[in-house]
Amino acid sequence: MLHFLYSLVFRIALPFVLLRLWWGGRGNEEARIGWQQRVGFVPRSEQPVIWVHAVSVGETIAAAPLVKALLQRIPDTPILMTAMTQTGLARARAMFGDQVRYAYSPYDTPGAVRRFLARVNPCALVIMETELWPNMITLSHDRDVPMFLINARLSERSAQGYERVSSLVTPLLNSITWIAAQADDDASRFLRIGAQAETVSVTGSIKFDVDISASLRDAARALRARFGVERPVWIAASTHRGEDEQILLAHRKVLAKHPDCLLVIVPRHPERFETVAKLVVDQGFSLSRRSLDQSSVQTQVYLGDTMGELLMLYGAADIAFVGGSLIERGGHNPLEPAAWGMPVLSGPHVFNFETIYGGLRAREGVYITPGSDDLANHLHDLIVDREAANRAGTNALAVVEANRGALERVVDGIVGRV
Repeated sequence: MLHFLYSLVFRIALPFVLLRLWWGGRGNEEARIGWQQRVGFVPRSEQPVIWVHAVSVGETIAAAPLVKALLQRIPDTPILMTAMTQTGLARARAMFGDQVRYAYSPYDTPGAVRRFLARVNPCALVIMETELWPNMITLSHDRDVPMFLINARLSERSAQGYERVSSLVTPLLNSITWIAAQADDDASRFLRIGAQAETVSVTGSIKFDVDISASLRDAARALRARFGVERPVWIAASTHRGEDEQILLAHRKVLAKHPDCLLVIVPRHPERFETVAKLVVDQGFSLSRRSLDQSSVQTQVYLGDTMGELLMLYGAADIAFVGGSLIERGGHNPLEPAAWGMPVLSGPHVFNFETIYGGLRAREGVYITPGSDDLANHLHDLIVDREAANRAGTNALAVVEANRGALERVVDGIVGRV
């Protein structure tokens, strides 16, 4: 009954959603293609594909090492990457170019999903993290498509929400071939909300398998040379509305003690690039932009306003603050800066990555900063005390190194079940 009501509400809302998409995308070819794909009209595939679904940017980035590994292990099987957002697809294209296929995920109505499945003919569906779309899962199961919930995480808050609709969620979980949970707590919560024990494994997070290539290190080194090797540089990555003001306030306090310090700020969503640029200038900071290839030793704030370069930008800094955590967004992935061996700072709201942050806290590889004052104080201390900064960075890197290997376990699990 709940599944029927869910589909009914989605069907009723769909015309209004499509009208909004059409209105906002008039004259935009990408938007026109987007709304057609969202109702299932995607290019037909001549052979079965592995469908990798990632809802947005974060999940797309998390899927990258898995997709690379699948391309190597089963090169003759095409991979289709989907996302719900334009930024998610843009990030995927920036990472993979023409190595994989791309489409917007279908809206979760029975008709849209049926059309999509008939056209792409998936031989497997890989869902990143915890995206339980009822019609996507049910109709894929009806076609005997093996489904994998990879890097699966489930916070206590989410588990309690799913328990309220257990009659809808339990059949979905029982349709999934394999749930590769990040940690024991995640696995326990999946079992609690109805997953079968034989389908749940604890593999760890594939996010620990961060690959920093030699070319990426060279690019980061070259950018740092343009910033100035001797000046302190910190990065505030994946920031959201409501955080930028706090970050700039902290930077102003740091500049009072370290006038040559540079802040690299990277908003989470590209539609906010111009807003953040204006905020920086309006607050009296000198600004350079990555998209304009600007850099100067006199610049106080450097705006990372390009796609697909965050990992490189981390490497050009000394200290990293990971955004989405000063507000109740739940935080973002701290393992990319940790893999560079640099000190990691975060706000207190990290429930989306509670296991990873727990590991970093246990090894003293992260500093939690509730607000701009605390953030500024930690930045000052780490700039002054290089030994403490190096120790924190080494601790963070040790957490990454100790937990590598999940990617191989996950790829083996998928390939062995397809």
